[in-house]
Amino acid sequence: TCTQTGGAFVFNNVIFGYHGEATLSGLNLNVRPGERIAIVGPSGSGKSTIARLLLRDYDPISGSVTIEGKDLRSMTSEERAAHMALVPQDPALFHLSLLDNIRYGRPSATDEEVEEAARRAQADQFIRATKQGYDTLVGERGVKLSGGQRQRVAIARAILREAPILILDEATSSLDSESELHIQMALAELMHGKTSIVIAHRLSTIRNADRIIVLDGGVISEEGTHEDLLLKGGLYARHWALQKDGFLTEAVIDVPEPEVVSE
Repeated sequence: TCTQTGGAFVFNNVIFGYHGEATLSGLNLNVRPGERIAIVGPSGSGKSTIARLLLRDYDPISGSVTIEGKDLRSMTSEERAAHMALVPQDPALFHLSLLDNIRYGRPSATDEEVEEAARRAQADQFIRATKQGYDTLVGERGVKLSGGQRQRVAIARAILREAPILILDEATSSLDSESELHIQMALAELMHGKTSIVIAHRLSTIRNADRIIVLDGGVISEEGTHEDLLLKGGLYARHWALQKDGFLTEAVIDVPEPEVVSE
């Protein structure tokens, strides 16, 4: 079990770009322990880049990313892993049992701890409904599970990890409404008491954020609560007006960011 350390993190004048073009242009973001942050913005504005830099998939071209005052570049991979848990849009599952797939979040966890995490992630019921329960094999890449079931396995992993910082990268963008209800309940359980950064298309996942960060052109153009930003009548309010059934319109925001090309 990792020690809770508060989960504050800071982006200090971060510059980063793909293919020679700046995606983030001097980003400054200070996130307090336990704060729930949502990131929105047009395609290519740098939403997922923030998550990738926090996970240290990449390093900034200049500037720094720190957790609890410590630069990510000076932390070991084990230290970073202890601080962060990720729930991605398409979780990576292995052709192992459901028990082992959830235990991937913390390999030292007991069977009882895995089952408790599954209960909190709204996964225990569907797992017990399978013929072999927790011993059920999920198939290559989790092919035997629905999208909502895979997401609940990923959330159970994150619950088991007990990391103070939680990154949700499009965690509900491809689910039907019934699955989303289960996922929202599971995410509420997971996010309790944690520093959370939510990157989302579906506005129902971000309305209750403590602070919504609106990116535009690689910088923060607006920030505030949902109500604050609607009153401002800026980019967020325009996106809200264009939404349909809880989604931001594809033309505005739903284009994947380009992959970085390693040098």
